Amino acid sequence: MTTIAPGHTYFSGTYDVPEQRDTSHRHLVVVWVLAIALIAAGLVAVSGALDTPTARYVCPPDCGTPPFGEPVTINPRFTAADGSFTVAYPAEGAAYNVTKDSDGINADLLAGDGGTLQLFSRPALGRPPRDIAYDLIRESIPDTKTAYEIPNAMVGYQPGFGVAADHWPQGATASYSRMRVLVMVAVKNDLALIAAAHGPYHAFGPEFGSGKPSAANLQIALDMGKFVNSFTWRGDPAR
Repeated sequence: MTTIAPGHTYFSGTYDVPEQRDTSHRHLVVVWVLAIALIAAGLVAVSGALDTPTARYVCPPDCGTPPFGEPVTINPRFTAADGSFTVAYPAEGAAYNVTKDSDGINADLLAGDGGTLQLFSRPALGRPPRDIAYDLIRESIPDTKTAYEIPNAMVGYQPGFGVAADHWPQGATASYSRMRVLVMVAVKNDLALIAAAHGPYHAFGPEFGSGKPSAANLQIALDMGKFVNSFTWRGDPAR
């Protein structure tokens, strides 16, 4: 060893120092990209494992319920003797003559074209709403012709079935007058709740009806809507 100055000593002779390898910019970028991709994949996997999938709803039948709040009562309500259902009906003096039966309401319209609105129940006995609707029409008015069906009808916010049918009863003058029957049915807890209307056929148009496109063609149907979804089965929330 050679001492040049106190405290500074060097090996004498010559020796080789291995060349230090430098990391290229390309290699550095590749390593960083792979590391970031690996971390991102891990975070995505953890997020997927912890996150629950969003529930998917199809309406009908998953149409939900109306907003909850303090119900506003406008019309009186009918409650079945056994408490199996309730329904709103036209108030006295509201152009209707209302009679009550053990299973529902009959309301005769005393103005305009007239007609009858019925809000009542029947045991479903395992039958679907469609069969119940057609059975009722056959029982009450056998000679009818189906005008159209309402496959997604709602009664008491419960998916059901509806049908409109026409018949031509013969009058005293041997002339025929077209009459329309509209029946809507929904079933829950094996109890069918039914809204039915019957009256003279009157085509809706700019001069008659609600002003909106509609194939109801029955004046009493203009009032029917607000009572159809007032039906509640036993245990349903107040609305």
